[in-house]
Amino acid sequence: MAKNNKKKNKHEEHDTQVHAPSAAAGQDGEAGPPPKMGRKAYEAEMEKLQGDLVAMQEWVKESGAKVVVVFEGRDTAGKGGTIKRITERVSPRVFRVVALPTPTEREKSQMYMQRYVQHFPAAGEVVIFDRSWYNRAGVERVMGFCRPAETDRFLELAPAFEKAMTDSGILLLKYWLEVSQEEQTRRLESRITDPRKLWKLSAMDLKSYSRWYDYSRARDAMFAATDTAWAPWYVADSNDKKRARLNIISHVLSQVPYKPLPHGDITLPRRQRPGGYIEPNLPLHHIPTPF
Repeated sequence: MAKNNKKKNKHEEHDTQVHAPSAAAGQDGEAGPPPKMGRKAYEAEMEKLQGDLVAMQEWVKESGAKVVVVFEGRDTAGKGGTIKRITERVSPRVFRVVALPTPTEREKSQMYMQRYVQHFPAAGEVVIFDRSWYNRAGVERVMGFCRPAETDRFLELAPAFEKAMTDSGILLLKYWLEVSQEEQTRRLESRITDPRKLWKLSAMDLKSYSRWYDYSRARDAMFAATDTAWAPWYVADSNDKKRARLNIISHVLSQVPYKPLPHGDITLPRRQRPGGYIEPNLPLHHIPTPF
């Protein structure tokens, strides 16, 4: 437990700050970003943090806490990879990921927030939004999917909407992953040549790539309007994916007031006797074993 408190104290001074997005965001007082993190060191730190996430999960279940984590950022900023590492070792019955597709015609006719609210957590759940209602402030604004007046109205109403969320007992954490122009270009080019990543490269990504400064203006307006005391924006430098994932998970853990629950010694029970059971000779369809 002392270890957990130490981790939280390390992050206290950053808890309500919005860090200025830049290529070296989060490296206060340093001339540039630290060197790329090695795989071995990264996995060792990730193992510790994922163990802490399991402890947090058990506390969420026991306490009935409701947590919403929002991930926003430019294309290739690393939202999906970060979410994957958060959810890798926890239960999908507690941690749910919401990544909504393009709204249907019916959803377009609804109140804008309506399709998001239905995914909010009940007691004992953590819901992670891979993009969220902030689409209206970002991609919809930049790509012309909504009218300027609709974006302005959204930015006006979003703080009150999020105040209602937190007043209802939801712990809301909002993260913006910031990537540089050079790193975004490198990552998009790697998607072109890697068949495992080609599905990530859409026509929309290519259009968005050309509108860097439109997205910058949209991001700045979003921060100005929706960074509040009850739902601040936390900005993470994601040019180094490994460090970004570790930093974000560490920060999430510092924001959730969990305490590791005690558990007794676990001993496997003795198995039952066969009681005359004999393995039948059934015509089962076994898969090939080329490996």
